[in-house]
Amino acid sequence: MTAAAPARPAAEAAPVTAALARRAASLRFADLPEHIRTLARQCLLDWLAVTLAGSREDLSAILLAEAEAQGGKPVASLIGHAVKAPTQQAALVNGTASHALDYDDVNMTMGGHPSVPILPAILALAEARGASGAALLAAFVAGYETLCRVGALVSPGHYARGFHNTGTVGSFGAAAAAANLLGLDAARTAAALGIAGTQAAGLKSMFGTMCKPLHAGKAAQNGLFAASLAARGFTSRDDVLECAQGFADAESPDFRPKAALADPPGGWHLGNNLFKYHAACYLTHAPIECARTVRRAPGFAPEAVRAVALTVEAGAARVCHIPAPKTGLEAKFSLRLTTALALAGIDTASLATYSPANAGDPALQRLRDKVAVEFARDWPHTLAELKVTLADGRVLEARHDSGVPASDLAAQGNRLEAKFMSLAAPVLGDAQAKRLADCVAGVDGLGSVAELTRLCVPA
Repeated sequence: MTAAAPARPAAEAAPVTAALARRAASLRFADLPEHIRTLARQCLLDWLAVTLAGSREDLSAILLAEAEAQGGKPVASLIGHAVKAPTQQAALVNGTASHALDYDDVNMTMGGHPSVPILPAILALAEARGASGAALLAAFVAGYETLCRVGALVSPGHYARGFHNTGTVGSFGAAAAAANLLGLDAARTAAALGIAGTQAAGLKSMFGTMCKPLHAGKAAQNGLFAASLAARGFTSRDDVLECAQGFADAESPDFRPKAALADPPGGWHLGNNLFKYHAACYLTHAPIECARTVRRAPGFAPEAVRAVALTVEAGAARVCHIPAPKTGLEAKFSLRLTTALALAGIDTASLATYSPANAGDPALQRLRDKVAVEFARDWPHTLAELKVTLADGRVLEARHDSGVPASDLAAQGNRLEAKFMSLAAPVLGDAQAKRLADCVAGVDGLGSVAELTRLCVPA
């Protein structure tokens, strides 16, 4: 006999949409404590870095060609290109480019990538409207907090059912951020969330293809479109998150209004943002760090490895377990290959590492095939344990949790600046990349974000 699913509370008893709309509509730059402003600037810097690098990917060229074919009013910059487009096209192109390399930030509460659906939407809107840098940061935080609360509402069942939270939950974050930047009141913001909710989509089955980054671009475009329509009086249900056959009901077995409305430790979900320093799926990062630790053992040599036992959480099996990847993109979603790369001492931060050549390298394939992955239940989502047995009988072990946010924001900033220069300088040149980084550091003092976007175009 199957137990009945717990009844969902009536919308009136759990008015989540209205509560989140009020929060998003009321947030202003003056409300942000200094450490949250710092984190918002760091998210912007990191997003620009991965977008500039992603602008050189094939999928960006395809979307750019489509945007040019569609035409329209050129008011928003396409990052990395001397081209402008309509705001929604810019949100789509820039959002997709920023997730193309799977090198962008993560938040475990929302269950995906928070900056890539939000920043493309509001940067395009801010540039078109002449908005200030402070307004941009406030809108970003409003969207960030919203998408994390929506993620908490439907986790973990939404992702387990096959939805990509970056595309689905991200649509709500982009809508809330754009609504904040447009100055919409709580009622219009709730309408924007409804319009975003009816568009929210994204399938995990598309991981390893161009469609995964497209989810981020579509979320940005959908959210901006939703807020723009709401500003014009377009109607929607104002309880999309909790109503019967609404977002939670239709797309998740879970409905957790208390989790959505509870304040996180420290008061801000942005405080739990996680930046990526390896250019692969985030669930490969803990295994990579374990492998890097093992490699530092005295006398270690990859050719002396006899067996590798990796333990990760069971959900990773459906996210990043392509056993024998053939392409660079597939390599980013292979626990076995990324672990082998780290054991071999190959730079997992380098974009060039994830290539068909490395995926097909016989020595790396031999090392990859020695990696046995155990998918453990009731195991922390971001924890990995690695046991490496060597030919001489030694057993080397390591353990790492990649879900712990940095406590030293200054040190994190230094690391992000190094990442930024490594990704932005090949596109912009060293001098202009440094000017752009300096501009981001002072973004909240900009009267118009156009000063920022001008530096995103190669000289």
